[in-house]
Amino acid sequence: MDLLRPYLLPLTHNLPHPLVSLGHTLLTPSCYNQLLLQLDLHGPCLSLLISKLLGLAIITFSSIVKIPQILKLLSSHSASGISFLSYLLETSSYLVTLVYSARQGFPFTAYGETALIAVQNCVICVLVLVFGSSEGGKGYATASAFVAGVAAGVWALQDEGVVDMKMLGWLQAGAGVMGVASKVPQIWVNWREGGTGVLSAFTVFTYLAGSLSRIFTTLQEVDDKMILYGFVAGFALNAVLAAQVVYYWRSPATAKHAEEFGEKPKEIAMGSSTGASTKGKGPSSRRRG
Repeated sequence: MDLLRPYLLPLTHNLPHPLVSLGHTLLTPSCYNQLLLQLDLHGPCLSLLISKLLGLAIITFSSIVKIPQILKLLSSHSASGISFLSYLLETSSYLVTLVYSARQGFPFTAYGETALIAVQNCVICVLVLVFGSSEGGKGYATASAFVAGVAAGVWALQDEGVVDMKMLGWLQAGAGVMGVASKVPQIWVNWREGGTGVLSAFTVFTYLAGSLSRIFTTLQEVDDKMILYGFVAGFALNAVLAAQVVYYWRSPATAKHAEEFGEKPKEIAMGSSTGASTKGKGPSSRRRG
């Protein structure tokens, strides 16, 4: 760094004003001066910089993390192997956490991905309800009721007159438990069917990396143990899901994981949209009837 400092200092001292303002907002003026004006990459300010960069990366990737899952549902017209309960619990947890974090005034980089993922989760829930129903009209009606319920819930949570901060704090405690518990139904469905159906491997692995990064950013930026413990527990269960994806990679009940990563997929058995039981629990198990 000492060799590069004479060349870098003229650049860092002449950044456009919007970038300077953004740096002050993200890093605080003192850390901005240390890291960019003095090029002193040591101490707590460096940890803060890493945390902010990770937070921005998480928010960026969260805008697309569930897109592969949405595309798999649309292309297959099936919700095979997808647990609606899992997505319902996760979406509810994210909506509570989003409103709680916003009302607490936490920096957006510490929770911004929750809004983007919650929207994508709502889309997935709608598709699972539509493709998971044997009666098309009933599926659309149920999906419409779900969207209306989500809108009403968000309105109630953000209204101080309906849900005060004390109650919201209790809801956040429950949301942490709910977010962790949301992984359990999907883990159970994977084990029961001996495969992961149309569950997106890309989404699972990206979620695993994101949850690990979010633990670091929470430790650096948010002094709230409830949120931290939720991310830690979520990471543990995401690791279980990732392990299942690997274990069931070439199961007949698994849909084209290889194709997601550029490998030649094998033919698989696609079942009902809600997932029927299989005779065995291993990756070579096949569906009944």
